[in-house]
Amino acid sequence: MSAVLQPVETVARPDVREDLVKKYLETLSYIERLHRLLLDVIKDEFERLNVIDVTSVQALLLFNIGDNEVTAGELKSRGYYQGSNVSYNLKKLVEGGYISHERCSIDRRAVRIRLTESGVEICKIVSGLWDSHVDGFMERGTMVGGELDEMERSMRALERFWTDRIRYIY
Repeated sequence: MSAVLQPVETVARPDVREDLVKKYLETLSYIERLHRLLLDVIKDEFERLNVIDVTSVQALLLFNIGDNEVTAGELKSRGYYQGSNVSYNLKKLVEGGYISHERCSIDRRAVRIRLTESGVEICKIVSGLWDSHVDGFMERGTMVGGELDEMERSMRALERFWTDRIRYIY
């Protein structure tokens, strides 16, 4: 990351630029793999608990709704459900009794979504999984001492960069 902060004349050197391109592409690859791996971790936990009617993407949707009442649009903008159709998954969660929905009284086009008791139970499972991961970090000495803070700062900087690129493309 420190190479990104170097003066423009240093970054313009071909060897430095090539190294940055290589590191950037590796980072992009990690992001993709980590997201798929996260979904697999959730899937494995649900299989271990014999919860077979909720997919890992649906479990993340339920977790991200949590105690809130949200619209489908808010969920789409808040979460990243790679390769999934949020509307389809919400429909399945309604059918499965994990979320309830009603039309917004102000804007009848918008549908407000909240968890049912079954949805809250799935949310608790995912939350418990995250807690067990933190316990594992602490036991193994993994991801402690500021590593998560540094990773979060880097991810936020990348998010800002991409958001700016989208906003100012035209």
